[in-house]
Amino acid sequence: MHRQQIRSNSRSVFGTLPIAVVLAFAAYGLSPALMAQPAGAAPAEAATPDSIEWQTDEMLPYYEIPNIPVSAEAYFAPDSYHLIAQTRDPDAVQGATGRHGNLTYTYTIEGTEITRINDKDQDACSYFFPDQQRVIFTSTRDNLHLPVGNWSDEDEYPTGGELYIANVDGSDRRRLTHNEWYEAEVVVSPTGEWIAFGRNIDGRQDLWRIRPDGTDEQRITDTDDWQEGSPYFMPDGEHLMFRSWRDSDYKRIRPTPMIVMTINIDGSNWRGYTFDGDMNWAPNPAPDGRHYVFVRVTEQDAGPLGNWDIFLGDLAGGEPVRLTTFPGFDGLPGMAPNGKLLAWARAKAGGFMAGIKTHIMDVSSLEIGPENYEPLSSEWGRPMFDDPPAAE
Repeated sequence: MHRQQIRSNSRSVFGTLPIAVVLAFAAYGLSPALMAQPAGAAPAEAATPDSIEWQTDEMLPYYEIPNIPVSAEAYFAPDSYHLIAQTRDPDAVQGATGRHGNLTYTYTIEGTEITRINDKDQDACSYFFPDQQRVIFTSTRDNLHLPVGNWSDEDEYPTGGELYIANVDGSDRRRLTHNEWYEAEVVVSPTGEWIAFGRNIDGRQDLWRIRPDGTDEQRITDTDDWQEGSPYFMPDGEHLMFRSWRDSDYKRIRPTPMIVMTINIDGSNWRGYTFDGDMNWAPNPAPDGRHYVFVRVTEQDAGPLGNWDIFLGDLAGGEPVRLTTFPGFDGLPGMAPNGKLLAWARAKAGGFMAGIKTHIMDVSSLEIGPENYEPLSSEWGRPMFDDPPAAE
């Protein structure tokens, strides 16, 4: 499907889910080929490109990354070849639910160059810096005295989740934040000047930003009812895309209605794009500045939690284009900077998020790369507030 077809066929309807679901991994064994290695250790032997098996049962060709155990929330490096993700590791502390924990790893789209960044406790979201020499990740490694919590339940988020920066080989780790709040969903701006993240204080989830040296921390959103999270920088570096839901709807309406939004990084110009009442989750902007991938619950009668699939949305409006049809969980999508590849997580072990693995889809035919960039337009979406509740 080409770009023109997307625009004519996709009047947008968008959204995002409670960030919590991200880490509800079901117990699954770690591949012997990838037993945890020390941070910075030589990469384990891994699969070759010849072992990749492309599948054609979806709209676009895709494959499961070989040689990687349970792993999800994978985000691309600037080279569109390496990924960083939370990955099942026997050295990680088990969560409150008894499931195996996860630590931060990097690897390639071919399942090679596997490197562990952190070596203890529990990790969550992570991201590359634009120089690809550093990474940032969420961990409870310095707060073992606090309850382990549950990354997949906003009522039990780990209060000891802090942000850390390290070299891409796992060396020179340093702590960026120092508190006892939940901090995760972290991303880095295209210039590397800002880090944006979600912080939960006393049940209120808001967006924040901070410099890589730990200075100039600022609150971006400050609302009583809206729960904002999962921010991603737009290609211009001046806006964030994120998902938000009303706390008053959470657990009252199933699935929880959510809206895809954008906001200036200073907290102004708050706009919404999806008002269909659906629970749409994890919007991730494409490099063209106009499209994005996200997750929607489709067949809600397909098991207790429904069927989750990846869609392509258009900020200018239109029905979204469905990219996956697997009868289970497809989620946590991330676009490559070159606009040619999509990484996402698929659970194939028979239960919701059980045996979750990272997959790669060839989306080059969608023509949503940086060569087709369009700046964010005031004609897209609509203002969320007459007087935006930007933080002080």
